[in-house]
Amino acid sequence: MDEEFVVDTWHYVLAKHAKAMCALERELGDRHGLGPSEFEVLDRIVHHDRKLRIQELCDEVHLSQSALSRVVARLEKAALVSRGVCDADRRGVFVCITDAGRARHAEALPTQRAVLSEIFADAPALAR
Repeated sequence: MDEEFVVDTWHYVLAKHAKAMCALERELGDRHGLGPSEFEVLDRIVHHDRKLRIQELCDEVHLSQSALSRVVARLEKAALVSRGVCDADRRGVFVCITDAGRARHAEALPTQRAVLSEIFADAPALAR
């Protein structure tokens, strides 16, 4: 593979990521009181439609365990998720979405999708 193509692609990805994160931070925060990571945690739980272990969420939202724990703590404080201990493995912690969390996610989903659609409208690899 051409080195210039690889480097140009890397710069494209970095620029799109930065632009998307800034826009998501602003729009989700202003409209729904959520940060991008908080939205992603809610989104992954809704997507799987079940409680998820912390480690599963780490793998899906690409945060360290300590960073994810802080995000989950903020969501828990806002009553959008609850935490519990796994019955099968008392060391494991799972995260459940609350009714308020489902409602907030449903309200924020169109905002998140609109931001991503705008940011990635020109993405050649994702075009139609």
